[in-house]
Amino acid sequence: MTERLYYSDSHLQNFSSTVTDIRELSRTDGQSVWQVVLARTAFYPTSGGQPHDIGILTATARSGAVLEVPVVAVEEDEHGEVWHQTLKPLAAGTEVNGGIDWPRRLDHMQQHSGQHLLSAVFARELRALTVSFHLGEASSTIDLAVDSLAHHSLERVERIANELIAEDRAVTVRTVDRSEADALLAAGTLRKLPEREGTIRLIEIVDYDLNACGGTHVRSLGEIGGLLIRNVERARQGVRVEFVCGLRAVTAARQDFTALTRSASLLSTARTEVPAGIERILSDTKSAAKERHKLREDLATYHAARLAVEEQIADHLRIVRRVFADRDAEYVKLLASRLVASVPQTVALLVSTHQEPALVVLARSGDLEFHAGNLLKEALAHLGLRGGGSADLAQGQVPLQQTEALLDAIGSSVRSATGQTIEHA
Repeated sequence: MTERLYYSDSHLQNFSSTVTDIRELSRTDGQSVWQVVLARTAFYPTSGGQPHDIGILTATARSGAVLEVPVVAVEEDEHGEVWHQTLKPLAAGTEVNGGIDWPRRLDHMQQHSGQHLLSAVFARELRALTVSFHLGEASSTIDLAVDSLAHHSLERVERIANELIAEDRAVTVRTVDRSEADALLAAGTLRKLPEREGTIRLIEIVDYDLNACGGTHVRSLGEIGGLLIRNVERARQGVRVEFVCGLRAVTAARQDFTALTRSASLLSTARTEVPAGIERILSDTKSAAKERHKLREDLATYHAARLAVEEQIADHLRIVRRVFADRDAEYVKLLASRLVASVPQTVALLVSTHQEPALVVLARSGDLEFHAGNLLKEALAHLGLRGGGSADLAQGQVPLQQTEALLDAIGSSVRSATGQTIEHA
C-alpha cells in the first residue's frame, strides 16, 4: 500500500517517490486518461467529505528532459490503494517528484479543521451532534441532528469558535489502536469513531475536542483564520449549517460588502439603512399592486359593458367573440367573468394571443343551461387538445393557427346547445 505522507505532515508540499503501478482509466477520441500508484504520496484522495488534492508529478529522463504530469484527481479504491489520475502515462519504476497545489490544500485544511471546531462547539454548547460534512468549492456544510437552531444560539456558537481560533490552540495528530479508541469513546473523550479495525488516527484540538479523522488539518486553530456561518436551512437529517473559513470567509465578506454597497447606492441611502429601504420598497410595491389590481378590475367592468353594447341579442342569445393580441390570459378570464355576470343570455368566447399557445376562454351567463367545461373539452378534443372547467367558465390552450377553427366549432356547439341555428348567428 502507498505510504500516505499527509497522515504525519499535512503541510508537506513536495516529496519524492516511485511509480509502482499504472492503468488506463478511459480513452476518448484517442486521448487516454491514466491512473498511477506511487510508493509514497502527499496527495490526499477524495474521502470523508473532503475533496482530493491536485498538483504536478515531475520525472526526469536519462537524457535530462523533464516531463511534467499534472495530477487532476486522486481517489482511493475499495482495497485502500491511492490512484493518481493523469493525462500522461508514467511507467512503473519511474522516479518522480510530487508537488501539491498548496493554496488548494491550505483551503481544504482550513475548512476541514474549521468543521471539527464548529462541530465541537455545537456539541458542547447545544448538544447538537454533526451527522454529515461536505466541503464544497465555495462553502462547506454540516448537518446537525436537531429540529431547529435559534439565531442567538448560532451567534454564540460562531463567537465561541472564533474566540478559540484567536487563542490559537494547538491541533495535534496521533494514532492509537482500536481498543484504546473504544475506551476513549466509552469514556466520552472521543466524539465519534469509524467502523474499522486497526490503528485509528485521532485529531485533537487541545483541551477542547478529540475526533477520529483521516483528513488534512492545520497545526493550530490560528491557521483557520476565521469562521463565518453563512446560512441555516432544514435538511433530511435535521438542520444544515453552511459556513466558510480562512480566505473563503474574507472573500465572502468582501462579496457581501460589495453587494451591500451597490444596494445602498441604488437606494441612495447609507449601507446601514438598506434593510429599511428595502422594506419601504416592498410596502410601496404591495400598495401599487393593489392599485393595479383595482384598476384592472375597473377596466374589465367597463370593457365588459362596452362589449355587451356592441353585441346585440339575437333569438335570445348574445355571443361575444373576440381575439385580443394585447391582453394577457388573466385579464381575458376576468373580462369573460365580468361580461357574463353583467348581462343575461350571454356567452363570452374570448381568446388571448398574447402568448403561444393562445388561451381560449368560454363563459356563460347564469340563465343559460349548457355546461361550458364539457363543451370546450369536446371541441378541444376534436383538435387533439385538452382543456375544460366548470359549468360557468372553462379554458384551454390552442396553437395560434388553430384559433379560428376552434372558435367556429365552439360557436356552433353553443348555438346547438341553446337551440339556435347557424342562420341566427
